[in-house]
Amino acid sequence: MLFSKEALGNLGSIIPGEDFLESGIYPEKVYEAMLSIPEVAITIIFASLFLGKKIPGFKKIWKIAGPQVAYGQTVSLGQYVVGILLAIFALKPVFDLPSMAGALIEIGFEGGPGTAAGMRGTFEALDFSEGASIALGLATVGILSGVITGIIIVNWGIRKGLAGKAKKSSDLSEREQKGLYSKDEEKSAGELSTRSESIESLTVNFLFIFVAIGAGMVLLKGLLLLENTTWGPAYDIEIIKHVPLFPMALLGGVATQMLYDRFIPYKLIDKKVIARIEGFALDVLIVASLTTLSISAISKNILPFLILAGAGIALNLAAFFLLAKRVMPDYWFERAVLEYGQSMGMTTTGLLLLQIVDPEKETPALDGFGYKQIMFEPIIGGGLFTAASMPLIAQFGPVPVLIGTGILFAIWLSIGLFYFGKKDNKGAQS
Repeated sequence: MLFSKEALGNLGSIIPGEDFLESGIYPEKVYEAMLSIPEVAITIIFASLFLGKKIPGFKKIWKIAGPQVAYGQTVSLGQYVVGILLAIFALKPVFDLPSMAGALIEIGFEGGPGTAAGMRGTFEALDFSEGASIALGLATVGILSGVITGIIIVNWGIRKGLAGKAKKSSDLSEREQKGLYSKDEEKSAGELSTRSESIESLTVNFLFIFVAIGAGMVLLKGLLLLENTTWGPAYDIEIIKHVPLFPMALLGGVATQMLYDRFIPYKLIDKKVIARIEGFALDVLIVASLTTLSISAISKNILPFLILAGAGIALNLAAFFLLAKRVMPDYWFERAVLEYGQSMGMTTTGLLLLQIVDPEKETPALDGFGYKQIMFEPIIGGGLFTAASMPLIAQFGPVPVLIGTGILFAIWLSIGLFYFGKKDNKGAQS
């Protein structure tokens, strides 16, 4: 990022005789290629989210993950409610930002850097190109503040005795604290699911990802055709037109996995290999996104950026301390730190915090989170509604979307407080 067009390039432009630095150290063609990488990478990530994972029935998901579903939906919808209120009363009248800025907290914080970068095309199509950089900046701030505040919260919880399964840092070796393996420690990136003389296992796993993406493309094309022949011309409403591919690729991945479980008797998909592909795609996405981040767009909107960032952080902290225990009484602290990390921009942050408070995965937090994603990710936190939120605001205005998200927020909050919160869960913590 420091050597990009926006950082080193801007510095070079103000130094007399140093015009050769105006594009940073990257050639213009490399910069243009990096602009297209995030949309491809996020599609691969979302297409592979549920590949290699057994998809359980609704009853099992609801029983194990219900409290985390209610909490996650409440926080995500709360980010929309707060963001849209800020857009109506401050961002638009004071800073002249479009009402669509009300969706930036959820896109940046709950959606994370992948979603923010992957929606660049949607931002540009809606004439709000600077919004992509603001959203990515919010995601970056969310990740950094999530790690810092998350570690503080974890230490506080351990001192208070809220994390009974916590592993002290003194119990970890120096290499473990750095996240490294020793030279003689075996590391498995996955198993061979096919014989390499026939076809590489990595190729087969990529093939299933491409099938999932293809299914998502068919679904998106079908919805677009439906829009163009029904409500589009009839009511001059265009929503699907601005929806990116990645949430549809996620649904395509779910459909691909279900068909795989039903009709293929061989183990061709390896979840460890899929996880490595996801991790690589995420790393490439983050590097490309930060390299093409428009610092000037953020600097021109620094006050709105700070307002949105402060509101997002405050909302997530308030939800953790005021809501989590009431919605998730069963092992609330372990569940809450995991959800907190995700709501601050990165699932990996939540997993890191959970590793400290529940290193042996003895609580239902991780299983609940995994099942929760099946009900959560296709819709919000980077799902279909996240992708459609700005087109909805652009089409109908902020007030109808505020009313809709406000009603859903109240429903999920009520389910969390008065259904899961009132259940006498065994193992609930005081």
